[in-house]
Amino acid sequence: MSDPLYLSLWFSDFSGPEMLPHILAVLQQFPFSAQRPGIAYLAVQPVSYNEATVFERRFSPGISPEEAVMIAADLVHDDYAYIFDAYWDLWTQDEADGQWRLSPALVQFMAQGEEFDEGVQKETGHIQIDFGLDSPFLQETIALTEESQAKIRDNVARLVEFTVKAEKNTRASSRLLWSESKENLAQKLIARLQKVQ
Repeated sequence: MSDPLYLSLWFSDFSGPEMLPHILAVLQQFPFSAQRPGIAYLAVQPVSYNEATVFERRFSPGISPEEAVMIAADLVHDDYAYIFDAYWDLWTQDEADGQWRLSPALVQFMAQGEEFDEGVQKETGHIQIDFGLDSPFLQETIALTEESQAKIRDNVARLVEFTVKAEKNTRASSRLLWSESKENLAQKLIARLQKVQ
């Protein structure tokens, strides 16, 4: 069964303007979609996710991470969250013809100030990255052929590469790749990849 997949990153200094270099560093590690490059959406959320946004804008075509962070810079507060939508290319199998295609998949970056939503960042990270469902990385309903195995391995490699870069190149003090069901994602990936071998 598919499960939402997240990466949480924590930083030793994430207050006020210190947020901006961290947000930018994470966005700069992301492998943007060739078909839908750049930041496609930016929202600024005050106090908690229950409140109305104070800023929302869609970008078509997408804008650079630097431009997006500069827009957010005018609204930096410790009790705000900043939401950036972007796309990366993952292999998916077309149900109609069975062909594998690189397709843009939405990824949402949520940078949460120290005082936002009663300190939710302690649990979910200063920056929480929502990859959507884990199905592109597990493909549990797809028959394992040589081609499907290669596509699954490639999707997992993209996830692992970004996760490693996001930790190493951003001065994150800790990271956690997790799923909503709290099942051990690493074990699920290992089990699926062992079937793929």
